[in-house]
Amino acid sequence: MPQYRLSRLFIALGLSISSTAALASPQAFMSSRSFAMGGTGVAVANPSSATSSNPAMMAADHHTWSDEFGLTLPSINARVADEEETIDQVDDIQDTIDDLETAINSSNTAGAQQLAGQLREQFEGFDKDTVRADIGLGLALAVPGKKLSVGLFSNGNLTATIRGEYDESDDAKLEAIENGILIPGATDDLQSRGRALASAVIEAGVSFAHALELSNGETLQLGISPKYVELRTFQYTETVSGFEDDEFDNDQYQTSKSGFNLDIGAAYAFGDAKQWNAGIAIKNLIPMELDSAAIRPELGEQVRTLELNPMATLGIAHKSTYHVVTAEVDLTKKEAFGFEDDTQWLALGAEFDAWRYAQLRAGVRHNLASNDDNDGIAEETQFTVGLGLNLMGVRFDLGALYSSAEVGAALELGTSF
Repeated sequence: MPQYRLSRLFIALGLSISSTAALASPQAFMSSRSFAMGGTGVAVANPSSATSSNPAMMAADHHTWSDEFGLTLPSINARVADEEETIDQVDDIQDTIDDLETAINSSNTAGAQQLAGQLREQFEGFDKDTVRADIGLGLALAVPGKKLSVGLFSNGNLTATIRGEYDESDDAKLEAIENGILIPGATDDLQSRGRALASAVIEAGVSFAHALELSNGETLQLGISPKYVELRTFQYTETVSGFEDDEFDNDQYQTSKSGFNLDIGAAYAFGDAKQWNAGIAIKNLIPMELDSAAIRPELGEQVRTLELNPMATLGIAHKSTYHVVTAEVDLTKKEAFGFEDDTQWLALGAEFDAWRYAQLRAGVRHNLASNDDNDGIAEETQFTVGLGLNLMGVRFDLGALYSSAEVGAALELGTSF
């Protein structure tokens, strides 16, 4: 019999998704500083990260050593959610499948009965268990100016989920073996399957910002980011026994669509020393959507729609030479694609600066849209920490994330002056 291994199926599906859309996801990209501060940035973004958080912040007052130029090259972050230890279950299942095949071929009825019952329990526990990965990558350049600030950016994020599904026909077959009826070739025709879904958004554009001095002495910054956007989806479903190495990356499982879009933002500095800053950003003013392929309806595939709708976020921050404290909230909800939770974040973040050379960061964010009826891994409360170092003109930022179901990390290199 061909050695179709469940772990091989999942690894191949993951490689397929990574190779077809390695830089994309509908989740908004965030810098490592933002990652470490609970995903905040609308009211506190530095010039180079403002292109992805709030373009108006390019024209805001920052530290004197970061007001004239900003470069991010590159920024990368990754998160993995596997709340049911899905990957650990895969190897146990494949071992049981191999042992069951051996017992059937050797007419070991007692052994086959025991293994069939064991495999049923494993499949039942594995059914609807999900593993999800998010990977983001970004580049940015910002040149703030007294009259006009200009930035260039390209970024994206990949979200990929893989889920196991236990087929009822396999349950009946394994129950028969458990009752002493040996079925030759039973392991060749298992219909339990792996399903992979990926959604992607790649964007590249230019940002402009301008600061207006108001009559009361306070400052209003306005920003705009016209950009080119590409959406991608990937859906692949295959049975354990039907998996073939040379088919999982076929173009028929992918869809794509591109077009132009727009982000806008505003920020308002106020207070005796302009120590307060309020910001608002609206991303993707032009709604876009893309339907996925559904090549295998007999295996339960259905057309899923990836929606890129306008997203508004409001934030406020208090800052001094040595600290930044900020809070922000999404005013709109992001609809889930695939086996995910809807998201609408309420976040708090803080940064403590040690004379420019080091920054300690922390944050927390809670998903206001999370509910028990989601079709996958829940997104609830996440905690973040991070460290920034500025040595000889080079900026090095690290971030880490933890929740009950997810861990993540971020790394960024850049410079500013």
